[in-house]
Amino acid sequence: MKKFISGLIVCASVLASIPAWAHHSGTMFDDTREITVTGVVTEFQFTNPHSWLLIEVKGPDGKSTTWGFEAEGPSTLTRAGIHPSDFKAGTKVTMTGHPMKDGRPGATWIKAVRADGKEFIPRPK
Repeated sequence: MKKFISGLIVCASVLASIPAWAHHSGTMFDDTREITVTGVVTEFQFTNPHSWLLIEVKGPDGKSTTWGFEAEGPSTLTRAGIHPSDFKAGTKVTMTGHPMKDGRPGATWIKAVRADGKEFIPRPK
């Protein structure tokens, strides 16, 4: 009976971890292309498992679009020297990233450059 229960626990653990494997897929982003947009920070979601920097970008037609840039979680960003106070709402920033394949306004965060010229790359040094 102990072996049966142990087997059930192992199976349940494996099945429970499947969503985590799927979650960490980056297939929604086109890593063969880069985009760069400039806008104003509306929110920095400094959360696990991934952080998001949301910026409002004005298009050539004057219409605003919210872009989301995905990065690693807080521990990785902190090791890279990135903190929530670096991107308060209203901060002007130019973002570079790998865009979403389906054309939605989102990308993985490769580099952020604030208006004061300071660069932020979300990989630990």
